[in-house]
Amino acid sequence: MDGFADATHGDPEPDHPWAGLVPALLDDAAAREPAARAVTDAGGSWTYAELSAHSRAFDRWLRDRGVAPGERVVVRVPTGREQVAMLYGTVRGGAVFVPLNAAMKPYHLRSVIGNAEPRLIVVDDGSVEMMRGLGPVPVYGLGEVWEQVAALAAEGAEAEPARISAADIAVLVYTSGSTSAPKAVICPHAQMTFATRSIAAVLRYRPDDVVFCRFPISWDYGLYKVLLATLAGAELVLADGEADLLLLKRIRECGATVVPIVPSFAQMITTLARRESEPVTTVRMFTNTGAALSDAATEELRRVFPGSRVVRQFGQTECKRVSIMPPEEERERPQSVGLPLPGTRVAILDEDGRPVPAGRTGEIVVTGPHVMPGYWRAPELTAASFRPDPETGGTRLHTGDYGRLDEDGYLYFDGRRDDMFKRKGIRMSTLEIEAAALDIPGVHAAAAVPPSGRRDLALCVETELAPHTVLKELAGRLEPAKVPASCHVFDRLPLTSHGKNERAKLAELLDGGAR
Repeated sequence: MDGFADATHGDPEPDHPWAGLVPALLDDAAAREPAARAVTDAGGSWTYAELSAHSRAFDRWLRDRGVAPGERVVVRVPTGREQVAMLYGTVRGGAVFVPLNAAMKPYHLRSVIGNAEPRLIVVDDGSVEMMRGLGPVPVYGLGEVWEQVAALAAEGAEAEPARISAADIAVLVYTSGSTSAPKAVICPHAQMTFATRSIAAVLRYRPDDVVFCRFPISWDYGLYKVLLATLAGAELVLADGEADLLLLKRIRECGATVVPIVPSFAQMITTLARRESEPVTTVRMFTNTGAALSDAATEELRRVFPGSRVVRQFGQTECKRVSIMPPEEERERPQSVGLPLPGTRVAILDEDGRPVPAGRTGEIVVTGPHVMPGYWRAPELTAASFRPDPETGGTRLHTGDYGRLDEDGYLYFDGRRDDMFKRKGIRMSTLEIEAAALDIPGVHAAAAVPPSGRRDLALCVETELAPHTVLKELAGRLEPAKVPASCHVFDRLPLTSHGKNERAKLAELLDGGAR
């Protein structure tokens, strides 16, 4: 096959419409099993009936303050039950939910708020004055808001049903990018519900699942865990604020069956699990995204969590998910990130936009009902990534990521455009260097930093090994041009809030001679 792959997972259940409204996911779950546990955080649990009541009460609270359909509601609070209710309550009334990371600093908050122009903002109580200093938008503290919402929920208060279209915007997800300007992906109801049902058709969450989520709802990985758990009628356990050393204890206590991970989180829980005398046997599935897990990390997860599967995925906020390895095939094609989502298509194109043969690397280009319309108030950025599809007349997403398809349509991720560079006349990726480093026994984490100016290719690692030992081991795994010029040992590599290597910070440390 040349350059194209269509989904072969099979369609979702025929009685599930592809397009729909985000609040309908909660309505359906609450109607099916109102007494089932819906969401749990450190403070307690709500059933689906209670979550529905609180979401309807928050919708009423917003309407009472003049929030109209299409207006933005910024929410910057710690991850918890209230945030889930605010998500569903905001979109129920046709407003746009804008979740921001609770750790976002005033410098970035000011530009994000200027870009989003929200009707109002809800923040943790300790940030009210700081947020009010950023502009004239009304700001409310979570404690005050929730006291009022809880009273409305107890009364059974709700607003008149809003007129909402599946084409309306449900969420704005602010992402990091290559520019300093804020960049928000526009996420309409139709694309979000399609993506949710399409992912569910492959992962097959069950009503008796307990989904343990360590990630903030401001990141689409955490956001869609809310939607997937609701669609299945499963319990979502939110653990974003938990101390690292307590995470395995929480996984064990709540009986987690599905655990979303990134490599740094996988390393953390396997380290903790090795110290335990009794294994955790409830986990049936880990799902990974954000960065590739090494083969060694994957095998270690399977060893210390017996009976679990490790499912590889690849995606971008701009379409949520590109591909998933079917869980039953997770040991096959160990380097692949799976097949395109049901109902979608992946193409591998060269620099001139032409399909390349199977096995050859090119840009990953995605089409399907999950492709978002673009970036909020950023027409130039939108035009660069969201382009007309000459075959369908629709929109295709040029991801800026590079990969290849095999003869059977399975996708292999080779790196982002920013991860690719030339050294000594050879094109290479930071990912392949990091993968080789993680293959060395005793290397726990690795980040390759591409050459820049007078600084040559560098490798930063967490290890007890000497730097020269690491480089010697790499020389036996990589061709000479790909072996870094230097190796630097860190106690802990800097990570983004999503658990990814913060290469820019490492480059800054190396260029400043900090190590």
